[in-house]
Amino acid sequence: MITALRWLVFGVAAFAMNFPILVTLATSFKSARELSTNPGLWVNAPTLENYSAVFTVSDRLNIFLYLFNSIVVALLGTGLAVALALPAAYSIARGKVGERMLLPFIVNLRAVPLIIFAIPLYMMFQWLGLLDTRLGLGLILTIVNLPLALVILVNAIRDLPGEIDEAALMDGAGRKQILISVIAPVCRPAIVTSLIFGFITAWNEFLFGLMLTTSKAVPITVGASFFFAASGGGVQWGVASAVMVVGALPPVLLGLIMYRQISGSMTAGAVKG
Repeated sequence: MITALRWLVFGVAAFAMNFPILVTLATSFKSARELSTNPGLWVNAPTLENYSAVFTVSDRLNIFLYLFNSIVVALLGTGLAVALALPAAYSIARGKVGERMLLPFIVNLRAVPLIIFAIPLYMMFQWLGLLDTRLGLGLILTIVNLPLALVILVNAIRDLPGEIDEAALMDGAGRKQILISVIAPVCRPAIVTSLIFGFITAWNEFLFGLMLTTSKAVPITVGASFFFAASGGGVQWGVASAVMVVGALPPVLLGLIMYRQISGSMTAGAVKG
């Protein structure tokens, strides 16, 4: 009885939390005519016309370009963030460099509303010629991802016994070699987790994509909004839902596939002794 009650509560909570996703998914398979008479979750006559409209390339709309831009800037923003965070985390965890001042300062930057950086970043990118470029957006996403990656990697390296470093030093290895050949392989779960979280964060970034891109480097989060307006006015709810489903698939699939990796890394080191 208690088990059945628990599953009932779990099912209700899961349905409530995922209700917007279910509505969007159902709407994406409805025609405009059915949407006017059937706003519910049930789809009477499923259709793929909304997805066909999304994947039809025109002079104004190109979802393939938006997806490609998101992949490039997400990989760039994630890879650079982890590449910078790993040696910084090693210096903080082992050498106590910036542990009291630098680490809290970088982490607290993530708590600051990103809109505060809008005007200075736009002016700086305009001066550097980085507006509407994948490189420019990728550099911004590197900064966005850096605090979380640094926290994850610092905690992972702190959990490693210092004897590992001492043994490597006695064998004649330098600090750089220790970081690359010893620390990085042992911290691989934490590195993978940082990459996953960073990719999802970068993929879902909307503010800087809207502010710093116009046509060539538009990410899917911004490009999806271009599909909403109908030629005769109003919103094409079916097409809008379809493009949102397509844009959400990569991070959702990545999270589902790598769920065990993420949960295992986040709980590593929680119990000692």
